[in-house]
Amino acid sequence: MEKKFRIRKDDTVQVIAGKDKGKRGTVVRVVAKKDAVIVSGVNMVKKAMKKRSQQDQGGIAEIEAPINISKVAMVCKKCGPTKIGYKIDGDKKIRVCRKCGEAL
Repeated sequence: MEKKFRIRKDDTVQVIAGKDKGKRGTVVRVVAKKDAVIVSGVNMVKKAMKKRSQQDQGGIAEIEAPINISKVAMVCKKCGPTKIGYKIDGDKKIRVCRKCGEAL
């Protein structure tokens, strides 16, 4: 069975715990097996990269590492970081802000 998360790719999120607390970014990828997300510009780690071809340079590169999905909160345009609720509109299920009720 596939896990379902309220946060999806291209959502704007804010880190609410850990070393990068307060930083905002967009979700690049959701890693369902690890219950984690990769957020642009957050949880940067240094990784040794091998030289792959003549043009490609090896060395130490900074990449984004996965961060647990419980440490990020969705950002509403009006209220800021918030929890996500659902509203059924006809036959569609829409994600809404729990604070102001605006559609995300």
